[in-house]
Amino acid sequence: MDIVIERAQGVLSIVLNRAEKKNAITAAMYQEMADGLYEAENDATVRAVLLRGNGGAFSAGNDLEDFLNDPPKNLDAPVFQFLRRLSGMPKPVVAAVAGVAVGIGTTMLLHCDIVYAAKNAKFSLPFVQLGLCPEAASSLLLPRIAGYQRAAEKLLLGEAFDVGEAISMGFVNGAIDAAELDAYAFERARRLAALPASSLKTTKALMKNEQRNEVAARMEEEAAHFSGMLGAPEAREAFQAFFEKRRADFSRFE
Repeated sequence: MDIVIERAQGVLSIVLNRAEKKNAITAAMYQEMADGLYEAENDATVRAVLLRGNGGAFSAGNDLEDFLNDPPKNLDAPVFQFLRRLSGMPKPVVAAVAGVAVGIGTTMLLHCDIVYAAKNAKFSLPFVQLGLCPEAASSLLLPRIAGYQRAAEKLLLGEAFDVGEAISMGFVNGAIDAAELDAYAFERARRLAALPASSLKTTKALMKNEQRNEVAARMEEEAAHFSGMLGAPEAREAFQAFFEKRRADFSRFE
């Protein structure tokens, strides 16, 4: 199974389990994660959610072959179901990030409440490099969290950065030894699950509600641009270069 759902001590864990592909996400995986979040939200015995990856990686982002064969066609596509449920989750969400976190592997973290990362974690947002634009409301949230210039550097250049920079940007809480990360993050999620559920939900809602509509609107705006850019010549060149393992050449495009 590419997605594993685990339950223990009030915590529902959603585990990316496609280690041979560095947990690159397919449409089917997005649907399973969206369904897992729906289950977590509606099950009173679940008090907190943990997102993590198996095999030493969090996620290499979208599986490009699957993504091109089955691109999101509308806002009901599995990827948008997942993002809406993650951004609207009323219960606390903890993420444990080891290894690579590419594209949506990083942007989904902006919707989590607490994020711990291994000391070997590497983050990147290569949307522009692929001829695309940001998603998951990252064009709104990252500048707010990290400041405009730092967000612009990451979103425009798309260069990888380490856990120390992610912490200083404000979307990772702490760096943990890789061998201890999963256990540490689960213990933090378990501690949340042991607290009063109503207090957790109310506190999270008070922090999140002001921007909820704004986040939803930005996701839709990004999705409209993203869909149009996906079929443009720049994106076709970027994807072809990726599969041919060469540097993309955008010089002939205006």
